Amino acid sequence: MPKLKLQPLGETCLNEECRSADRVLRSHDDDHELQLVANELGRNDLAAGFTDAIESSIAYVLDGARTWRFDLLGHDVHPGERASVGAKLEYEAQRVFDWKKAKPLDVEISGAPVDLKTTVGDNWAIPSEAHCHLCICTKIELKKHRHRSWLIRTHTSWLYRGKGNKDGKRGIAVDARDQWGFPLYDWTDIPINPLTRLTEEQAAAVFEKGKGQEVRLLRMFHYLPRTIISRSVILTVCAGNHDPMRRARGVRERAAKEGLLVLCGTWLDERAEAQRHGFILGPEDWVALPLNSTPQAEATDHDRLF
Repeated sequence: MPKLKLQPLGETCLNEECRSADRVLRSHDDDHELQLVANELGRNDLAAGFTDAIESSIAYVLDGARTWRFDLLGHDVHPGERASVGAKLEYEAQRVFDWKKAKPLDVEISGAPVDLKTTVGDNWAIPSEAHCHLCICTKIELKKHRHRSWLIRTHTSWLYRGKGNKDGKRGIAVDARDQWGFPLYDWTDIPINPLTRLTEEQAAAVFEKGKGQEVRLLRMFHYLPRTIISRSVILTVCAGNHDPMRRARGVRERAAKEGLLVLCGTWLDERAEAQRHGFILGPEDWVALPLNSTPQAEATDHDRLF
């Protein structure tokens, strides 16, 4: 995107209908309304909350329990679906932080209207109704498995010129974001789905059509030992079948005969046994350990699945 020559602070915003307290371009330190919102946002663990919301949004788009898909960057995911993560995140963030929907934008925080914008690309699309308002802008870098959010007043003067698209949407100048955006938290990891670590041959075996759920689950546990596996991945591997969790519980005896101890966080004794080996299981988490494993201080691989 071409570089935009920015109006400096202290000048008047180009937007004659600027919705800020006045049309003077100010830094985030001098924007009273922005500071009120930032202080309110600071009461939450924003990094953890947005991680939760992003995981839920990705899971919703992939719909693994129906499609067998587990990688948002996979060839079977349309670019439009990746972009739709942002639309879903708007509602997931409201759920996580209990933000109430409020016009004229997405939510109201400390009495100020705030728009929620997300990109999985290089920039955000700011609609005309959000120009000069406060926006929480979240950037998801899928290849680097991380995310970050800024609070910025999207002055028209700091948006790329031109007519924008049909909705009047414009991108934020990178220099404006870097200089006058208020970073809400540092780059934060998005948990990696261990299924993406399977080789093509292993993935084909796990998702082989015509094989029963127990066979597919056993293969997954063998390929991904010492890895915490969430309920959602069990549903993905068993997509299209009835009562997959019962199948997962039933596979443990067969797994033991093949040298694997499969533990489920539903049971307190198994959760305690997993912890002895360095794995903290949630109520719906699973982990497979070689039967000859010895307890250790911490897990060697504890990535969660979403």
